[in-house]
Amino acid sequence: MDFSIPNEISEYLDTLDDFIEKKIKPLENEDDNIRFFDHRREHSRTNWDNGGLPTEEWEELLGKMRKLADEAGHLRFGLPEEYGGKNGSNLAMAIIREHLAAKGLGLHNDLQNENSIVGNFPQVLMLRDFGTVEQKDEFINGMLNGSHRISFGLTEPDHGSDATWMETNAVPETRDGVDGWLINGQKTWNTGIHKANYDMIFARTSGDNGSALGITCFLVPSSALGFEVDEFMWTFNMPTDHALISLRDVWVPNTSVLGKLDRGLELAQHFVHENRIRQAASGVGAAQYCINMSVEYAKERKPFGRALSTNQAIQFPLTELHTECEMIRNLVYKTAWQMDQMTKPEVATHLSDKVSMCNYRSNRLVCQAADQAIQVHGGIGYSRHKPFEHIYRHHRRYRITEGSEEIQIRKVAGYLFDFLKRQK
Repeated sequence: MDFSIPNEISEYLDTLDDFIEKKIKPLENEDDNIRFFDHRREHSRTNWDNGGLPTEEWEELLGKMRKLADEAGHLRFGLPEEYGGKNGSNLAMAIIREHLAAKGLGLHNDLQNENSIVGNFPQVLMLRDFGTVEQKDEFINGMLNGSHRISFGLTEPDHGSDATWMETNAVPETRDGVDGWLINGQKTWNTGIHKANYDMIFARTSGDNGSALGITCFLVPSSALGFEVDEFMWTFNMPTDHALISLRDVWVPNTSVLGKLDRGLELAQHFVHENRIRQAASGVGAAQYCINMSVEYAKERKPFGRALSTNQAIQFPLTELHTECEMIRNLVYKTAWQMDQMTKPEVATHLSDKVSMCNYRSNRLVCQAADQAIQVHGGIGYSRHKPFEHIYRHHRRYRITEGSEEIQIRKVAGYLFDFLKRQK
């Protein structure tokens, strides 16, 4: 067995590092853009008087970063060549995401907005695999050229982790001779809806609560009559772009159905494994950053006349975290490599529990590493002059979102105790 990182990926990391130094760091430091990354970052990024939304200046800077990355051929790395990508593998994306996160906070890989010089485009692949020819032509091209932005409306205020319990419903209705659907309900945590012109709305079209069948995905214009943004949910890590929205008698034509009628949860599950393994890799990278910074500080800081690093109370917790980083990193790499050998359905059958292991353990690890970094750094670690509180506040969300760690553990237990049967 060969555990070395493939040469083409190692060389690409060098290419990315060179791009960051030559193009991204200068942009980060010009025109006082560094204010978005120092201890004022939350205030600089947030329009407190406009629902806590991101400031226009902050989002413009992110747009410039994405444009530079796209022109250099990095932004679409993970997409197929037909969409301007490089067919980046799951292993490559995991290694890249860890590498970028291990550099710490910066315009190259910002946490709060989940923007990176190497982007993630799950909805492009959803439309590729489930969309009609017309939908692919309009929405894939639109998302890549910036004319379309699509939010994601699955979670509901009273129904979180179990999407099969869904109060949003759609019933058939014909208007002016056009067959369509009338949608009513609420969705929450609609990320990016303040800029989106469409929302992927999941609604029950048949069946009973608790059934995975009977849920359909609709491409709903955010400008549709009856589509309302009720409020933006303020979070642990601001600014927010997560909205609570209501649909009151929103009508859409049949052409708005994405994928097969009543099989919408297949779309919702389509990208979950790729997202979770990349998220896990980012967690490992951010955790390693916290550990590395703590080790360097412990060597330099000399209270009572000697370096902190001479104290076992400092050495042992960081050693434990460093060891766990190494173990989880190897599991992430192995699982990502295995994913590259399988189709999506095979991954769902044979690797779903391994992806869950990676995800929940890495999310927990980075929170522990950030907390320990705050402790090692003392008062300055608790302050916003250091990035650890920001790292903690961001990654703490992933112990809940993308499937809470309890959901991930339940998935592992399902395979371990045969509640969920693997196909042979």
